[in-house]
Amino acid sequence: MPNFYYEAINGEGKKVKGYHRSGNKQAAIQELRAKNLLLREVKEKQPSILERDISFGPLVKPEHFVFFCRQFATLIRSGIEIETALSILIDQSPTKRLREALSEVADRIRNGHSLSKSFAEHPKIFPEMFVNMIAAAEISGGLEDTLLRLAIHYEKEHKTVKQIKSALVYPVIVTIVAIGVVIFLLLNVVPVFTSMFSEQGAELPLVTKIVVGASDLVVQLWWFLLLLPIVLFIAIRMFVSTEQGRYSVDLLKFRIPLFGTVFRKAAIARLTRTLSSLMTSAVPVLQALELTEKVVNNQVYVKVLRQARIALQQGKSLSQPLAESKQFPAIVTQMIHIGEETGQIDAMLEKVSESFENDVEQSVDRLKSTIEPVMLLIVSALVGFIVIAVMTPMFTMYENFLS
Repeated sequence: MPNFYYEAINGEGKKVKGYHRSGNKQAAIQELRAKNLLLREVKEKQPSILERDISFGPLVKPEHFVFFCRQFATLIRSGIEIETALSILIDQSPTKRLREALSEVADRIRNGHSLSKSFAEHPKIFPEMFVNMIAAAEISGGLEDTLLRLAIHYEKEHKTVKQIKSALVYPVIVTIVAIGVVIFLLLNVVPVFTSMFSEQGAELPLVTKIVVGASDLVVQLWWFLLLLPIVLFIAIRMFVSTEQGRYSVDLLKFRIPLFGTVFRKAAIARLTRTLSSLMTSAVPVLQALELTEKVVNNQVYVKVLRQARIALQQGKSLSQPLAESKQFPAIVTQMIHIGEETGQIDAMLEKVSESFENDVEQSVDRLKSTIEPVMLLIVSALVGFIVIAVMTPMFTMYENFLS
């Protein structure tokens, strides 16, 4: 729970200051005012390096969150009260952070707060989409159905992300190994032969001159090769920290040979799956589009969704701005248009998401079978080029020696 620093005037007119723990800034202000304090300043205290939780990735693993949603739905469907269900889930939770968050949620419910607002106090554990679907379920009923829908949503989303990562792992590893092998050869092997060629005064062919030049460059500028990845990393991080930078990088992803199509299909699957889940849970369409913007994690489609929200506010259809953006295959916009005409847009969006999720899975399988021989061929070509460049003068020298 965050800690807030405050300065205030108490009931005796004296200046006081201190720290107060609360779920968020607005709650902290209300709780401090309840203590008869006239607030002058309230700000969140940033934790020190020692106080921060050092973690990589989400605080709760996707598979654990899916398990939580399914178990919660089962307990509610069995007629167990929410507070009792949360107590059971706290005992069964596999992670400390989820247990702590659920304990605080249960405490807030005992104090009369709604389930969705209690979940909203922990945005790093419970996503905004999750909170809004729970809020809609509290109004319309069917909490267990919503929880099951959420479990399916996060399960399929996690599966798609894993497929994309699995497609990238092999080429990334092979590329790193290839760069390492080439640098090793240029630093340690080529210089030995270079000195030998110089002693013999041999005339070097063009291919050997290129490799020798590259070797000299690596030997002299090895420090630059170590510094270059760090500089590039910082430059890219600064570039993508801007909205235009993120948009350019996301657009570039779609144009990468072999991988671009997979990235686009995965983004469309995530967008349509999220929008379908929200609309099925009776979340208003404008709010659903706004939430999908935050979930889709691609600035190209964020821009399209913003245009779609503006179009809907002007009384236009959803399919029109999507078609005009040229970022969706025709089949997607056509199915959405049919859904609008028949009043089953949520069902059509779900069909689109299922179709593209299947396409991603098949594309990743094809990509793996294609990329492995291609990467091996590239590595073999690089190493072979260096070997040929080194051995060609050796054969020439041997022939001259025999003659």
